[in-house]
Amino acid sequence: MDASPTLQALRRGDHAGARALRLTGPLEAVPEEVFGLADTLEWLDLSGCGLTALPQDFGRLRRLRVLFCSGNRFERLPAVLGDCPALEQVGFRGTGLREVPAEALPPALRWLTLTDNRIARLPDALGARPRLQKLMLAGNALSALPESLAGARNLELIRLSANRFAALPPWLAEGPRLAWIAWAGNPAEGETAPARVPELPWDQLEPGEGLGEGASGRIVAALWRGEDGAARPVALKLFKGAMTSDGLPEREMAACLAAGRHPHLTGALGRVVGHPDGAQGLLMPLLPPSWRALAGPPSPASCSRDVYDPALRLAPDVALRIAGSVARAAAHLHALGWLHGDLYAHNTLWDGAAGAAVLSDFGAASPLPTGAAGERWQRIETRAFGLLLGEMLDRCAEEPAAYERLRALEQACTGPDIAARPLMAEVAEVAEALSGFDR
Repeated sequence: MDASPTLQALRRGDHAGARALRLTGPLEAVPEEVFGLADTLEWLDLSGCGLTALPQDFGRLRRLRVLFCSGNRFERLPAVLGDCPALEQVGFRGTGLREVPAEALPPALRWLTLTDNRIARLPDALGARPRLQKLMLAGNALSALPESLAGARNLELIRLSANRFAALPPWLAEGPRLAWIAWAGNPAEGETAPARVPELPWDQLEPGEGLGEGASGRIVAALWRGEDGAARPVALKLFKGAMTSDGLPEREMAACLAAGRHPHLTGALGRVVGHPDGAQGLLMPLLPPSWRALAGPPSPASCSRDVYDPALRLAPDVALRIAGSVARAAAHLHALGWLHGDLYAHNTLWDGAAGAAVLSDFGAASPLPTGAAGERWQRIETRAFGLLLGEMLDRCAEEPAAYERLRALEQACTGPDIAARPLMAEVAEVAEALSGFDR
């Protein structure tokens, strides 16, 4: 079979000095020419190449920081990864992994993605990676986590959805920097009552142009003709039915429906039934075309933090209105017994002008336990809001009149003493008092 154009170019020497390289398959092995880039290569994508092993001398790529091997066939995470001194981000999604040996964990590990595999156990050495910040484990066979992770004090985001946890480890809620977590689709979730929502027949819809596509599904504009025959513009989300980095699409749909209608949530108008291909779908209010995400999602460099447009500057009253909207939305979810799990600027949609905003994307939402345990997890999400508030204050064109008090609120939300953090209902009240926000 002929080599891909990229591999042909690599063999000609066209990529000499490259810092990033993506190869497309099929490959029988990692080409030797890749190691000719050992002095410069920092980012390597070998996804979907049909590989089953990595070379024993893979550690020669001493500058490599990011490696993607998703969609290959590895039953065992290659031990040679531990020989790469600069390797920070490792992605082996959907490769059939069953084993994660301790020696496969690079010393500089910061972001590990093992989504959609068959892993039942993780090594104790995972907690001995002091830079570990982001851990993606949805869709495996885990029923426990290594207790050494209690010492991973820099861990900020973890995805545990669709595993076999009968209960979450109690020490997990002690992480001082943890802000984003998802656990839906585990036995620990218990039984959640289905939301009572309208069922909307597919034949009442006229799908239109695409609006966007994410990990869990595709969103298109549509016209919805109700019983009265009047056409109403809506957004239609059709789920792919596959495991996402956050968890199961059906759990996202359940959370979105359970959230009900709220002025600061994208929410859902109803569940689509009767799709000709059996796809699951939701109808949602259609936002004006000028609305956009406040920021882009995290990059390999930023890891667990969003990437903002460097030119973004917010008027103080705009920033405070966005903050008040997000706080009220999160408080509403918590009151209903749900954790959003992905409270970020990239999931905050705003009008780009006055600061009208809604919180979107329920892919990481999880039902909260009752009592003190539930309040503990709510205060974990409070940290996520505090980080978002700080990011917006950093981008204000000028200091708000209540700048010092807002910074104090940010610090209260992100402080290491989790029990001392306010609940989101309290945060919303403070934010509204400081900004005159009209809910």
